[in-house]
Amino acid sequence: MELSGLDVGILLVFFVCVIAVGLYKSRSEKTSEDYFLAGRGLKWWLIGFSLIAANISAEQFVGMSGQAAMKPIGLAVASYEWIAAITLVVVAFFFLPKFLKSGIFTIPEYLEYRFSHTSRLVMSLLMVIIYAGVTIPTVIYLGAKTLDPLFKEQLMRIPINITTLSWFVGILAGIYVAAGGLKACAWADLIQGSALIVGGAVIMVLSFMALDDPGKFEGINAAAVNTSLGLGDGATFGEKFMALKNANMHMVLPRSSTFLPWTALLLGIWIPNFYYWGLNQYIMQRTLGAHSLREGQRGVVFAAFLKLIIPFIVCIPGIIAFTLYSPKMQEDAMNQKAFNKPVLEAFEQARANPAQANMVIPFNSDFAHLEPQLAAEVLSFNASVLGKVVPTGEDLAAINAELFKGVDKSHPNVKAQQELIGYDYDGAFPLLIRYLTPNGIRGFVLAALMGAVISSLASMLNAASTIFTMDIYREWFNKNAAQNALVWVGRCCVPVGVVIGCLIAPVLANPRFKGAFAFIQEFQGFVSPGVLTIFLFGLFIKKTPRSCGVLGLVLSPIIYGILFFGWSDMAFLNRMAITVGAIAAILAVVTIINPLKEVIKMPEQTKIELNWSKGSIYFGLFVTVLTVVLYLIFW
Repeated sequence: MELSGLDVGILLVFFVCVIAVGLYKSRSEKTSEDYFLAGRGLKWWLIGFSLIAANISAEQFVGMSGQAAMKPIGLAVASYEWIAAITLVVVAFFFLPKFLKSGIFTIPEYLEYRFSHTSRLVMSLLMVIIYAGVTIPTVIYLGAKTLDPLFKEQLMRIPINITTLSWFVGILAGIYVAAGGLKACAWADLIQGSALIVGGAVIMVLSFMALDDPGKFEGINAAAVNTSLGLGDGATFGEKFMALKNANMHMVLPRSSTFLPWTALLLGIWIPNFYYWGLNQYIMQRTLGAHSLREGQRGVVFAAFLKLIIPFIVCIPGIIAFTLYSPKMQEDAMNQKAFNKPVLEAFEQARANPAQANMVIPFNSDFAHLEPQLAAEVLSFNASVLGKVVPTGEDLAAINAELFKGVDKSHPNVKAQQELIGYDYDGAFPLLIRYLTPNGIRGFVLAALMGAVISSLASMLNAASTIFTMDIYREWFNKNAAQNALVWVGRCCVPVGVVIGCLIAPVLANPRFKGAFAFIQEFQGFVSPGVLTIFLFGLFIKKTPRSCGVLGLVLSPIIYGILFFGWSDMAFLNRMAITVGAIAAILAVVTIINPLKEVIKMPEQTKIELNWSKGSIYFGLFVTVLTVVLYLIFW
């Protein structure tokens, strides 16, 4: 099912209204503070919705719902949302007061005051690299992934695929943020955040309706749904939901899980959460633009409450999507050009003479389970290419992986092809939009989702341009730059970020990245442990010497990289925990050996009111207790 004229009309009207409101509200921007921090005038409700809209985009609705669709993971991926709720409460009362008191523009700027000018530069460079190479391309790809099933292969003779849609999404966001700055982002976020929650709730309700009566919806085999749940034809909605809950809705996974073992809940998952919500420029930029500390705390705690809702409109529909549309997800994996099709075509050409072939083909356990005969043929082909005997055993994927050990050294001319997969998990949420939503509703839901994509991209581009302008350009190239020059440089950074992101985005369709959500979390791990550790030492250990700033930032990619390449089977959250532990131990030793002789006096601004919000303290405690209750329910 494709977009109707009504859907397209709603989509266009939504975008025009959002962009118009954002640009109107930001029309008076003249200084760098106006452009990058909205003139430090954001109210709590604007901050709260803006935080959610900046965070929740295709990364969650497509990436996270795709992770939830995977049976070994399921609802456990919701830990990123529910742990974030507690994290936000901590940020509101322990991080935000210190940042607002210092009057900083950017998070790296804090490092200069606490550690050194060099540490500010190092963090700025790392942040720009992560934005340009990881987060921006991922959100662009997932936005394109959402649109892809809804278009034919051509539109007005233009090929419509992930690549062309990536450029469409990236350019639209680039125009938006270059023109409007943070205030445009924040006001647009208010509209998009509200629409996003409503649109997600609509998909959740429709997925419940489809689970209750699959026969009423297109593309669903009702008998197959009941069989997959181990139920008979007369099963009620309650029985089906409880079957799903018992099978796929558990927050605590075994220690053997490579995605989110229970051990990661103790430390590992807190690292990306505190980095993301407390030290990430494109998130903290909203709170740094608060009218006062009271408004900032209220907004952050409000966002914490909204985070508790997200798994119900993202993760649970993803779980249901696999139950309803797993055959379609299997078909897409086999036939789409981004996945198995080109690899299998190359295999058919090479299998006639494996002795002269210079490629081997990995495949995952889903593929081996769904296509056992084909998997066995691929395994035999790989063994012939490598000159090895096929080991005995039933787990074909594990046997195939065993064949590949040491191949880089023993067969340097043999290249591994893209991994064959069983299901296109990232297609879960787009399939719900495609098959469950009627005309008009589809346009609204898609508008809300694409609005969130544009919002997140705009926020990332604005954050990257802020860091480059204020922490790199002004500090190292033009210390006396005029305000209008800084705004001009910031706007010029945006198209550069768009081009880099759009060039990288299509590559993320490769299954070796294990899903876009996993990609963005894992590769941020090269940076986030070091950033978090030095900020914890800098904020709360007064005797930490200045040298620890650069030391912690440099150690992070080194230690994480050793674990990444040396222990690839280890859950990346456990790698993060080990990296933080190692850096903390080293910084502790340095602090003991060479403590600061005199405590550093941080700068203090006088423009922003710094009185705490007492009501936010009580509401923050309520959010924390509610999070614990949710974990107990879905243990």
